[in-house]
Amino acid sequence: MPEIALFRGIRITMYYDDHNPPHFHAEYGGHKCLVDIQAGCVIKGALPSRQLKLVLAWTEIYRDELMQNWELAKNSQKLIRIAPL
Repeated sequence: MPEIALFRGIRITMYYDDHNPPHFHAEYGGHKCLVDIQAGCVIKGALPSRQLKLVLAWTEIYRDELMQNWELAKNSQKLIRIAPL
């Protein structure tokens, strides 16, 4: 699972050929969640409140890049790094 961003101890990854809806995985200090890219909300799991706010703000800023990575992942192509917050 390629890492596409790392900021403030939060690791953001995407799986190749993952299920819909378009999403990414966020990890922080043993906590994990899946975030819906288009809706900007948690699908499954949880992060501490402060880190979740950062992840959701980052999602809003980089939604286009995240969707580009989702399309790349669906086609098993190399993912791009996305700038940290």
